Amino acid sequence: MEFYAGISEKNESVNHEHRPHIFFKFYYLCAKQDHMLKAGVLGAGHLGKIHLKLINQSNRYELIGFYDADTEASAAIEEEFGYKSFPTMESLIEACDMIDVVTPTVAHFDCAEKVVTAGKHLFIEKPITHTVEEANNLLALARKHKVKGQVGQVERFNPAFMAVKDMIDNPMFVESHRLAEFNPRGTDVSVVLDLMIHDIDAILSVVDSEVKNVHASGVSVISETPDIANARIEFENGCVANLTASRISMKKMRKARFFQRDAYISVDFLEKTCEVVKMKDAPKDPDDFAMILTNAEGIKKQIYFDNPEVESNNAILDELETFADAIENNTTPVVSLQQGTNALRVAMQIIENFKKL
Repeated sequence: MEFYAGISEKNESVNHEHRPHIFFKFYYLCAKQDHMLKAGVLGAGHLGKIHLKLINQSNRYELIGFYDADTEASAAIEEEFGYKSFPTMESLIEACDMIDVVTPTVAHFDCAEKVVTAGKHLFIEKPITHTVEEANNLLALARKHKVKGQVGQVERFNPAFMAVKDMIDNPMFVESHRLAEFNPRGTDVSVVLDLMIHDIDAILSVVDSEVKNVHASGVSVISETPDIANARIEFENGCVANLTASRISMKKMRKARFFQRDAYISVDFLEKTCEVVKMKDAPKDPDDFAMILTNAEGIKKQIYFDNPEVESNNAILDELETFADAIENNTTPVVSLQQGTNALRVAMQIIENFKKL
């Protein structure tokens, strides 16, 4: 009755006929709280603060708090936003059901290992770890401790990609360009792990074949690691993907094009738009506005355009909340630790090619 009494004291206008509604709302909120996953964030840098904000807003999680090794920054965040700062990584992990790792890549494995061995579910930003060996070890630990893990490959949740993903069917040529202006944040890793890995992961998710060969070249312009890279990935089924990434461009671009039999699909990840161009056998009596192509054999094809509806979303919030679905329903996460490892393996093959130049 203390809650009810508190309301009456703060608001004397609350009368008896409103009390059942107040009680209902209170118990509804309590029941909702019981079903929310207790979440914590490791790392409160630029991206970490975004994750903190979204988890705090989510109806799927109860934000318990965060840990960051920078005590001064942690105190400032706690004071400004009211998020609870934990004194140690271990104390935060112990208090949570799920931990969101948003630390620098070099610290991913050390943090993830503590999370998983404590039996807590793991959401970890891309790339999954600093090395493939670490990723494989993390996979083994997750299986041993029977916990769920998801990698933060946010472009999988880009609404433009989601709108056409089911239309991408056995592509045989893929081309992607991911260009960004220079930003010192993120230069602790090469442009492949910083930017290109988004496209590597997206391509691997729609090409149902093993990687056969990788050829690549990269150039360091400002950073100690490559700032511009181009890679050619050849798959066992004959598909070829040509990827370009730069973090010293004058303008931003994030585009991918998928070519398959009788269709061309383009995705603009930056503008969140997409286009599908399809070909079908031309009708005997096409109308005057029909676009008709005739090949060397005399076969006529009609071109038509499809612009799938792109639904607005918050991709980071969506990836976090689909992970809650996977935990609660005991299903495979949208971007599993295995898929994150596969993307990292290809990325490292590309980087190894640089050393051959």
